[in-house]
Amino acid sequence: MNVMSILNQLMNQAGEATSGQRGPADTANTQGSTVGRGSGGSAIDVKSLLGGGALGLMLGSKRGRKIGGTALKYGAVAGVGALAWKAYQNYQSHNQEQAAPAPAQQGQPLEQLHGADQERRGLEILQAMIMAARADGHVDASERQLLTREIERLEPDDELQAWIQQQFDAPLDANALANAADSPQAAREIYLVSAMIIDEQNPMERAWLEQLASALNIAPTMARELDQQVMAAR
Repeated sequence: MNVMSILNQLMNQAGEATSGQRGPADTANTQGSTVGRGSGGSAIDVKSLLGGGALGLMLGSKRGRKIGGTALKYGAVAGVGALAWKAYQNYQSHNQEQAAPAPAQQGQPLEQLHGADQERRGLEILQAMIMAARADGHVDASERQLLTREIERLEPDDELQAWIQQQFDAPLDANALANAADSPQAAREIYLVSAMIIDEQNPMERAWLEQLASALNIAPTMARELDQQVMAAR
């Protein structure tokens, strides 16, 4: 499955959208130099993304949040692995009395993985994003259709497209996400990207995040460090 191609398109658009250095036309013309084009070579319009593209819908612009705040979150999504690792380092510095696990036991950030390992982590991240987007229970048929259409514009292969549709039909299951995490770093990334997607003012979404933290065995102090990274990126 071409999951990293899809995530890279979302994340590269995130960086372009928050840089403020290019307009939508410029971005569409230059993203091909990185990974901003799908397998078919079609560039994606950042203006369309900000107005309600796949990531915009997941981040909640469909619920009337300010686009400005949403755009700042795009930049956070672009560095999910690095932000999760920074939160872990901050956590360790504040808890020096505890024996620190060997770095190898922590797992690598998403951005440092390669091949099948990166694809597997990418699926975990995308699954977490979809579940977080559904956490308020309000992704109705029309919103699902919009999300599906925007995701299709990113040109997922047939296998990934079928997998995405399965995620819309599957029950919200924090334990399933936790079981997919192959390392503490993966668990932190799953929590962090979920925290980026949810509306912290929505009780149902906040409850989902707390349930996820418990399933991932993320300590409250670690969760606070991750939350602070999200807040700083907004």
